[in-house]
Amino acid sequence: MASVQVDGVPEETVEALKSQAADRGLTLTAYLRAELERLAGAAQASDATEPRRPTNAEVVQRILSRDRRGGPTRDEIVEQIRRVRDAS
Repeated sequence: MASVQVDGVPEETVEALKSQAADRGLTLTAYLRAELERLAGAAQASDATEPRRPTNAEVVQRILSRDRRGGPTRDEIVEQIRRVRDAS
């Protein structure tokens, strides 16, 4: 099995990773190994015929490009909130 070393990782990043590992009951090494395997699997899936998961930037871009017309108006929302508030 190969070893990987990453230099220059900020201490706050290391602490956040340690915390995430502990939350899952894993050592930092086991947690990072699992994350690297997950990333490698996602990369392999994107090279294959399976659709890849969109990046966060792609998701944000999709949300921003949606047509926002057709929903309730601000006045309708305010009226509904008042109706619910007055009923309770």
